[in-house]
Amino acid sequence: MIPEGNSRANIDRFLGFQEDYDRYRPEAPLLVTKLLTNYLGSPPPLVVDIGCGTGLSTFLWEEASDSVIGVEPNPDMLSKALEKLELRNNAKVDSTSSVSSVSFIQGYANQLNITSDSVDIVTCSQSFHWMEPVSTLQEITRILKKGGIFAAYDCDWPVMLHPDIETRYKQLVAKADEILNRVLPEEDRAHKWDKEEHLSRIQASGGFSFSREIVFHHTETCDAERYIGLTLSQGGVQSVMKLGLADLDQDIAEFQSAVGHYFNGRTLQVLISYRMRLGIK
Repeated sequence: MIPEGNSRANIDRFLGFQEDYDRYRPEAPLLVTKLLTNYLGSPPPLVVDIGCGTGLSTFLWEEASDSVIGVEPNPDMLSKALEKLELRNNAKVDSTSSVSSVSFIQGYANQLNITSDSVDIVTCSQSFHWMEPVSTLQEITRILKKGGIFAAYDCDWPVMLHPDIETRYKQLVAKADEILNRVLPEEDRAHKWDKEEHLSRIQASGGFSFSREIVFHHTETCDAERYIGLTLSQGGVQSVMKLGLADLDQDIAEFQSAVGHYFNGRTLQVLISYRMRLGIK
């Protein structure tokens, strides 16, 4: 049984495509650790990364904190994170380095098995919009130390490239959502909370003495395969594909053709924009 306030549809949305998610989604930029450490005033002894997925935002803190715990409810995403951790630990043993400061546990955002007033920084990377915000913010406030920081940060989709490609991306994702709304009963559909309301929800929770939004950018290497893979890793598109529906086949084929034509065998540096909403307890 999952705790009250959690959505089975939200959790199950990410079943079965942990490999593509991990391969194509952007890693969290190192700038995140620098920004939050500066606000904290010193390197954090303990960071908790909620909704950590495959660990793309968790391993970031390996050298920037004493300890980091990734929390993830989805068993497939968690298994990929643990697989990556095992590989890193094996490599460290072979090189006589110390075992990683990273750990992963299965858990839920509004019911964390973590001691009250014990955490320096809590992060949600690309994940807070999948969590019931009121109970989640109450739980985050509970585990944070006085002066501790909560930061929810997200990419702007689509990744900047070209007007035609970005328009096709938006149309593909919107059509996937329309299909799911048509074929699935409401109780079986995933629900997203509006990211634009993250900051106002942090402020309304009453648990934070300071809050603000920070916008920053990061560049990553991208070729046609990755841009297509990143697009197909979006939850709505994956959900349609997992249902075995052919409704998107033509749209996907046209999108793949357009992306391939644009990249024309090139590997490019693409700019990824981030929006971080933070609160300090």
